[in-house]
Amino acid sequence: MGLLLRHLQLDPGPFSDLPTDTDPFGLRVPRGFVDRMERGNPNDPLLRQVLPTAEERVTQPGFTTDPVGDGAATLSPGLLRKYQGRALLVTTGACASHCRYCFRRHYPYRESSASGREWEQGLEYLRTDRSVSEVILSGGDPLMLDDETLGELLKALQAIPHIRRLRIHSRLPVTLPERITGELTERLSDLRLPVVLVLHCNHPQELSGPVPAALRRLASAGVTLLNQSVLLRGVNDEATTLCDLSEALFDLGVLPYYLHMLDRVAGAAHFEVSPERSRELERELRQRLPGYLMPRIVYEQAGAMAKLPLHEYRQ
Repeated sequence: MGLLLRHLQLDPGPFSDLPTDTDPFGLRVPRGFVDRMERGNPNDPLLRQVLPTAEERVTQPGFTTDPVGDGAATLSPGLLRKYQGRALLVTTGACASHCRYCFRRHYPYRESSASGREWEQGLEYLRTDRSVSEVILSGGDPLMLDDETLGELLKALQAIPHIRRLRIHSRLPVTLPERITGELTERLSDLRLPVVLVLHCNHPQELSGPVPAALRRLASAGVTLLNQSVLLRGVNDEATTLCDLSEALFDLGVLPYYLHMLDRVAGAAHFEVSPERSRELERELRQRLPGYLMPRIVYEQAGAMAKLPLHEYRQ
């Protein structure tokens, strides 16, 4: 952590009470993502997303270790079933960065994620349940898998005849765009399944450096690109920031998809934006953006059969 603060020319004094690097969910961030942060700015929106703070230690009512009900939705190691027609595979617990607001920061990856032969149980379920037409690869980050391992999983999924689409949720095109190699995009383009990649980008400052080239490689492989963001206090809770994000995404061939209310995970309460402020932002965004650049503002409720719209939000 000290190395990061020195690199950003920040006085370590105000950060002396931060969690230690030995924390299982300690600081993790690629150097390339750090290079997009503003030197000398302790409130940089990218830094705020990854820097552990003492606020994470404050216990807040209503914030839990499983805010979206992953545990109850687990059918076998790594296989979750929440919504009609879709199933989700938690492919790995690894990520390129540890985002401090992550709803799976307490997820029991060692016991619950699938890898290697453990995938077979989930794959057998997918082969027998013909109601599943779309498989979502999640994590961690599924693109943290090496090409060979990912390729084996993709091959198994496309061999299931009733699977019609593959969705990949990944932050790596933003945090580690070097992962989007020619070999990876070739594997994706060779699939019989249409591939939708749901990017996770929260601030327009993230979309610089090598990120545009990575997104162009994905688009040239025929991958449909969508983006989901999380509404975060002190990061993107201003209408101008969110408008700029939608415009920047569209310039790079990415459609805004979801703007999530914060999942109420223990340790992330300081990121929460109030429902009242969220509704103000929604009204302003609708006034300033064309409909196709307006993300759907939603939240997830454990046990619900779909994402829920902001106007139904209940804490």
